[in-house]
Parts: sequence; structure tokens; C-alpha cells
Amino acid sequence: MAADTTLPDAAFRSFAEGAGLMIWRADQEARLIYVNPAWTTFRGRAAEDELGHGWKDGLHPEDRAGHEAALAAAYAGRRPHSAEYRLRRHDGAFRWIHGHAYPLHEGETFAGFAGSCFDITERKEAEEHAALAMAEQDALLAEIYHRVRNNLQVTVSLIGLFGRAAAAPCRPAFDALGQRVRAIALVQQHLHEAPQIASVDLAEYLTRLAEGLGQLRRAGRVTVTVEAGRTVLLEPRRVNALGMILAEIVAECLDGTDEGAPCVTRVEVPAGSGTDPVRVRITSGGVAGDPPPGVPRLGPRLIAAYAGQAEIAVSGTGTPEAPLELTLPA
Repeated sequence: MAADTTLPDAAFRSFAEGAGLMIWRADQEARLIYVNPAWTTFRGRAAEDELGHGWKDGLHPEDRAGHEAALAAAYAGRRPHSAEYRLRRHDGAFRWIHGHAYPLHEGETFAGFAGSCFDITERKEAEEHAALAMAEQDALLAEIYHRVRNNLQVTVSLIGLFGRAAAAPCRPAFDALGQRVRAIALVQQHLHEAPQIASVDLAEYLTRLAEGLGQLRRAGRVTVTVEAGRTVLLEPRRVNALGMILAEIVAECLDGTDEGAPCVTRVEVPAGSGTDPVRVRITSGGVAGDPPPGVPRLGPRLIAAYAGQAEIAVSGTGTPEAPLELTLPA
């Protein structure tokens, strides 16, 4: 049985006449049978001119079809509905209106709808300004990214040129340096390609980065797996730090294993509740190996620096016996 939501005319009018909101009532055929003083003040027309379908003269032409369809669906379903549309004010300006309506019944008989409206133009304008600012920010970030990428490509080329011209004992160090710069480029590329740069999905980012790192040197040699037990959204600076740390672990593995040996790295994001600190565990079979002669082992210092910039606590070394444990601030 339908709930009886009948409002006695006297009580309804007493409430509506003094309300600051625009209030209306419509019959079973979607014809207005009442508008309150706030409505007529906004529209600048007599109530008689608004009743029936007269008020639709004020609907913005671009919103008419959508509003009609939404209204028809609400009447067909006898269910509450909300809508946003532009309505002409008394001064001729179109203002954005948010309206909400609720079905009325007299006993079991559907009796139409009653609703309220209020002006949301300032909110809509703020949303438009925010969207414009976001678009401008995205364009700026894209420009910065392209400049950074181009500069990194030039840097890699210069390192390669100097490495080939250097004495043989120095060449492994140039190779290691070039490899790290390429890894930095990958970290930046995948961060830039994240669907939401302001709040990056950690597992999705690490998975895409892992695929790129797998092609870093001799495709097929590097394998990086990512296992996530929870969904984590992080700000870019912390995602960037984690990406740089993972890239350094892979670089250390490449430095510390024979050229033909596989370099396998595992990344885990253990499960936890929304209030638990985010933890990332990285294990690699090659980080304990010795780099080639002339190549400094800077991994622990670099990892500590990356983590410190993002306020990430670090323990362990990354070996199977002592995995690298990264704990983000709560």
C-alpha cells in the first residue's frame, strides 16, 4: 500500500508561503497548480502565468528536452526525482536551479508531486572555474613532462657518448649511470600517464612501471611482479619516491648479477584497513651481489634519500633474508 503523504492545503500553503525556497505543487498530469511567493519573486511573473505549463516558458532551450524526459520518467515511476536546469530570472538572466520533487498520494491514489528549488548558479560557476583550472594544470603538467623527458633523453645520449669515449675501466660506471637515468625516465612517464595525477592508484602504477622496467635492459632478463592486498590512493610525491626506489632495486639487481642471469624482483602491498599505515615490501634476488669493478654501490644511500623526501620509513635491504620494508605515514 502506498504511504499517505497528503499535505492538507492549509498546512501546505502556510508552510510554503513563508518559505525562502521556491516551492511548487503539480497535479497528476504534471501541470503546476501552485507556486509560492519565492517562486513568483524569482520569476517576476504572476502566479497565474506560471501555472499549468506556463512556467516552461522560462526553461532554457538547451535544457528543455532533458528536463521533460526526466519529469516523464519520474511520473511514470511515481518516485522522487532531482534535476538541474536553467530557468530565466525576472531580470532575463538564466540561472542554474536545483530542484527536488516528491510524489503525493491521497490514500492509494497518486495525486501528483510537490517540490522545491533553489539557485545553484554560483556553485556551477565555481565548478566550471575549477574544471578550467584543472585543464590548464593538466596542460602545464604535460608540457613539463615533455620537457623533462626530452632533457632525460639528451642526458642518456650524453652519458652514452662519454661512456664510449672513456677508458675501458670506466665504461661500466657510465653504463650503470645511463641505466639509472632511463629508469628515472620510466618512473616519470608512468606517473604522468596515471589516470588521476592528484591521487594515484599505487598498485596500478607499480604494475605499469614493472612492465616498463622489464624492458630496461635485455628484454626477458628483468621480471618484476606486483601483488596488492589493498587499494591505495597516494599523492604523486610518495608514488614517485616508491617508483624511484623500485627502479633502484632493479638497477642494483642488474649491476649485481651476471649479464645472462635473470633479475627477479617481487613487490607486495600487504592487506590492511583504511586506517592502517600503507606498507610496501620489496624483495630481489640480486641486490646482495657485487657490482662490476668501478661501479659504486649507491643503492642504499639513494633509497634512503628517496624515502626521506617522501617521509617513508625504511628497514631491510631488499634481499630474500631481509626484504626492504617501506612504511608510509599514517
